[in-house]
Amino acid sequence: MKKILFVGAEVMPFAATGGLGDVMGSLPAAIKAREKGNVDVRVIMPLYGAIKDEWRAQMKTEAEIEISCAWRLQYCGIKSLQKDGVTYYFIDNEYYFKRDKLYGFFDDGERYAYFCKAVIDSMAHIGFYPDILHANDWQSAMTVVYLNTKYRNIEGYANTKTVFTIHNIEYQGKYDPIILGDVFGLGVEHLSLMRYDNCINLMKAAICCADRVSTVSPSYAEEIKTSEYSHGLDHILHLNSHKLCGILNGIDYDYYNPAKDTVLCKNYNRRNTISGKNENKLALQRECGLPERADVPMMAIISRLASHKGLDLVTEVMYGIIGNRDVQLVVLGTGEQKYESFFCDLERTYPDKVKIFLTYDRDLSKKIYAACDVFIMPSKSEPCGLSQMIASRYGAIPVVRETGGLRDSIKGYWVDNGEVKGNGFTFANYYSGELYDRISAALDLYYDKPWYKKLVSKITGTDFSWASSAEKYMDMYNSI
Repeated sequence: MKKILFVGAEVMPFAATGGLGDVMGSLPAAIKAREKGNVDVRVIMPLYGAIKDEWRAQMKTEAEIEISCAWRLQYCGIKSLQKDGVTYYFIDNEYYFKRDKLYGFFDDGERYAYFCKAVIDSMAHIGFYPDILHANDWQSAMTVVYLNTKYRNIEGYANTKTVFTIHNIEYQGKYDPIILGDVFGLGVEHLSLMRYDNCINLMKAAICCADRVSTVSPSYAEEIKTSEYSHGLDHILHLNSHKLCGILNGIDYDYYNPAKDTVLCKNYNRRNTISGKNENKLALQRECGLPERADVPMMAIISRLASHKGLDLVTEVMYGIIGNRDVQLVVLGTGEQKYESFFCDLERTYPDKVKIFLTYDRDLSKKIYAACDVFIMPSKSEPCGLSQMIASRYGAIPVVRETGGLRDSIKGYWVDNGEVKGNGFTFANYYSGELYDRISAALDLYYDKPWYKKLVSKITGTDFSWASSAEKYMDMYNSI
C-alpha cells in the first residue's frame, strides 16, 4: 500500500484563506476515493486558533513531544481526526499558531520552520513514514529541505520521495541569510542551497531538493520558466525543468454542488440550470437591494482585489459597460485600496445596477455564483484559478484571459455546424479593449436564448472534478 503525506499551511474545511486550502481539502480525499484500499493518504497542518471547536472536539492526541528548532526547544502536540477516509494531523503550539489570522506576522519564517521540523519529527511518533511526502508552497518547503539535509541517514526516512507543488510562485519565503542558523537550524555548509539573489529562498531550496516539482496547471508550468511570470526563479526552474510538470486543479463537487447547496434559495441541476439561476438571482437581488428582475443579465466578480487579477482592465471598461447596457454587477472581495474605492464609486454612481461586498464570505460567494449569468476573471497571471471552474459548475458564463489555468480550463465559444464549441469567452492580450469586447459578446449571447441555453448546457457539462487530476497525481507518484 502506497503511503502519502500531504503537508500544507492551510486545509479546508479547517482553516483556509484561498485556493491552497481548497486543494489541500479535496485532492487527498479524491486520491483516496480513486485508489480505494490501495493507498494510505494523510494530511498535516498547523493547529491554528481559527480552527473551530466542532473540529477540535473530534481530535485525539497522538503524542506530546519537544521539537528542537535551531537553539529552541518547543512543545509540540500532535492531534488527529478522520474525515472522508483521510487522516488529518494538526501540529499544536499556541505560541506559534494561536493568533488572529494564519499569515502575515514578522516571525512567519520561524513559525513555519518550526512547523516543518515538527512534521518530520512527528513521523516517528505517529508511526507513519510516507513513501511520498508532498509539500505545498513555501510554508512547507522546509520539510523537503530538512528531509534531505538532516534525516536521510536516520532509519525510516531513507526511502521517502518528495514532491513540491508551487501554487503561487510570487510567494517564495525570502529571508536574510544571517538567520540561516538562528531560525532554520542549518549550518554554513547549506548556505549555497538556501541562498538565491542574496536571500534565503525557501521555495528555491525545495525545488532543488525535491524529486518532482509540480504546479497547478500545464500552462503555468511553462509560464514560470519565463522571466515575466517567475518572480526571479526562471533560472532555477530551467535547471530543474526535468522535474517540472503541471497538473490542473479540480474543485470539490460535493461542496460546490448547486443541486444540494444548502445556502441557495433554490437548488437546481444541469437540466433546470437557467430557471434555478433565475430564482437565485431574484433572491440575491432582494438581499442586495437591487431591482428584482430575472430578465436582466447579472455579471459577477469574486476575487482578491489586486492588480494581477486584472482589475486595472476592469476599471477601464466597467463604467462603459454599466452605463451603456441594461445589466447588473455584483462584486465580492477585498484588497488594494484603489480598487475598493473604484467599486465603491461605481456603486454610488449606479446604485440600481451595482452592489459591492468588501468582505470574504464563502456562503455569499456561492449565492453569487448561483445568481450570476456572466463571471469575469481577466487575470494578468493565474496559476490555476478555481473561480472559473466554480462559476461553470453553477452555470455562469466565464469571461477569462488566456493565461495559466484559465487557458487550460476555459476555451473560447464558437459554433461549428450547429454545435457549440468551447465553454466560455476568452481573450489573449492584456488589453482592456479585448475584455470589453468579450464581456459584450457574452452579454449579447444572453439575449440569444437558444444559443445561450446550449452554451450553458456545455458549460455545466464540463468536468472540473478531481477525478482526472487525481489520476495524474498518482501517475507522478508512481514515476518516482
